[in-house]
Amino acid sequence: MDLQLKNKNALVTGSTKGIGYAIAQVLAQEGANVIVNGRSEESTKKAAEAIGHGARGIAADVGTAEGCAKLIAEAGQVDILVNNAGIFEPKAFVDIPAEDWQHFYDVNVMSGVRLTQAVFPGMLERNWGRVLFISSESGLQIPAEMVHYGMTKAANIALVNGIARLTKGTHVTVNAVLPGPTGSEGVEEFVGELAKENNLSKDEFEKEFFASARPTSLIQRFAEVEEVANTVAYYCSPLSSATNGAAIRVDGGVVLGT
Repeated sequence: MDLQLKNKNALVTGSTKGIGYAIAQVLAQEGANVIVNGRSEESTKKAAEAIGHGARGIAADVGTAEGCAKLIAEAGQVDILVNNAGIFEPKAFVDIPAEDWQHFYDVNVMSGVRLTQAVFPGMLERNWGRVLFISSESGLQIPAEMVHYGMTKAANIALVNGIARLTKGTHVTVNAVLPGPTGSEGVEEFVGELAKENNLSKDEFEKEFFASARPTSLIQRFAEVEEVANTVAYYCSPLSSATNGAAIRVDGGVVLGT
């Protein structure tokens, strides 16, 4: 299927690895002019070169106002914004210090707010644009083991609900994509460490994880980053024009209900 993305300018934050990298890769393969973003010059350049198709990298820490300003200044016109940058860390609720709450909010929420505020007026003026927030099923079913993470992902969904109202009558759409547990590099490393601590193989740990921590999952496995990226790419496309203000689940059936 041709997603009609040729020559669209796409900015994907947090795209040097994991889901973000996979999204950038698919968009580039579909003909978009992709901007890869990471915090370090080295990792950003390396990812852009690996993706190819003319992708270019801009290093900036989007968890700060200064980093967002730098990224926008160097990006130029943005037709597609994928707010993917995010962090996670399991931690008991009573042990989460105030600075962690603020850090999670700055990276997972304010990065998307600042970047969307910067590119949104241009999209409305040109009467075309796509804004995607990569939220999570954890925004609907807040995980007890990382309430601060779930809070930020719920905020992403709330942002989409509100910002999309501002696109009425235009060809600009704002949506959220909600992955479930996904085998990104960060998750794979984390799972590997936990498996080792519990004297389990990765396969054994994955089976135990879904039996105890995510028993409602229908696929009973970690999603592949490409499975999430393919869905995101479609909602970046003109083909998805009738979907706006939506929370699109790619969660493997973790969330109960329709």
